[in-house]
Amino acid sequence: MSTDVFLTRTASFLPLEPVGNDEMESVLGMVGGKPSKARRIVLRNNGIQHRYYALDRVTGLPIMSNAEMAAAAVRNLGEVGHVDCLATATSRPDQLMPGHGVMVHGALGWPRLEVVSLAGICVAGAAAFKHAWLAVRAGDAQRAVAVASELASVGLHARNFAAEAEHKVKELEERPEIAFEKDFLRWMLSDGAGAVLLESRPSGPLSLKVEWVELSSAAHELPACMYSGAEKNADDSLTGWQQFSPQDWATRSVFTVKQDVKLLNENVIRATLTDPLRELIRKHDLAAQTIDWFLPHYSSKYFAELVAAGVAEAGLNIPRANWFTNLIEKGNTGSASPYIMLDELFHSGRIKKGHKLLMYIPESGRFSSGFIFMEAV
Repeated sequence: MSTDVFLTRTASFLPLEPVGNDEMESVLGMVGGKPSKARRIVLRNNGIQHRYYALDRVTGLPIMSNAEMAAAAVRNLGEVGHVDCLATATSRPDQLMPGHGVMVHGALGWPRLEVVSLAGICVAGAAAFKHAWLAVRAGDAQRAVAVASELASVGLHARNFAAEAEHKVKELEERPEIAFEKDFLRWMLSDGAGAVLLESRPSGPLSLKVEWVELSSAAHELPACMYSGAEKNADDSLTGWQQFSPQDWATRSVFTVKQDVKLLNENVIRATLTDPLRELIRKHDLAAQTIDWFLPHYSSKYFAELVAAGVAEAGLNIPRANWFTNLIEKGNTGSASPYIMLDELFHSGRIKKGHKLLMYIPESGRFSSGFIFMEAV
């Protein structure tokens, strides 16, 4: 017999002060000493006005680790009592081994408990949420914390591209910016962390009963679209970092985040939204329910209209007045974005008893998605 699960607290952590559009390149640096030609185009499309970087403004070095940032978000939940399960998520941990989760546990200094590390890209955060939810639902945990964090700025700094820029001098003379699939992500991603507390009973002035969490993958039909630590081949397969020499890691920027923009635009709405949402509408009788709050995670305001069309095509009518996003002021923090978005709404006073919330979390890694449905009690 399963136990009801309630989200009782949310928190977030955003490092240092917000960075405006005209300040970005002074923080992240210029590749080859030249301003990016892609920056203004990307920023015009993504609509982001402010974001956060955990980088010292003088040295460009990180002021904290990814694990420390995750721990800061968890601490912002306040005094939570004994926690039985800690589920963590990130797309770029501080190290290959050990797992991100135990590093977060170590930073927190909590007593012994179950700790898991969920990998992936944006959907890793939804997977951590699901593990924590299932732990409480199964009766294995009375309290579980899920946390997602991203320290994207360390990989976006210009110093990571210096060797490649020097290696490709002739190519860069003809096109001064690095390859677009690498450069445009420098102006899309930023740092942050968010956390939630899940319990077996409601608590405090507002709790959200977690009705269901669904994850799905379209990897059986589509190749990788967003990747790091690999190079993409002509047949769409990936060659992983271990098959390259250390020199190649630098001259080919193997560890930078790359994205196949054409593949993304052609498939992301159908594969991560319309197709899986149609199934969930049937499975959970969603069409018969009023959705008071729709929290879509998308990387750019460019996708807002496409998401609206995809939701309608799947069979749901969610007025734009019922949408909530803070992309413009908080930036795209990957797996942490849904948590940071939910935290702001949760503390806004706008959620009323009986309100139903649907969260949509896609990722273009190999076209996966997560959906979370909750009701305010």
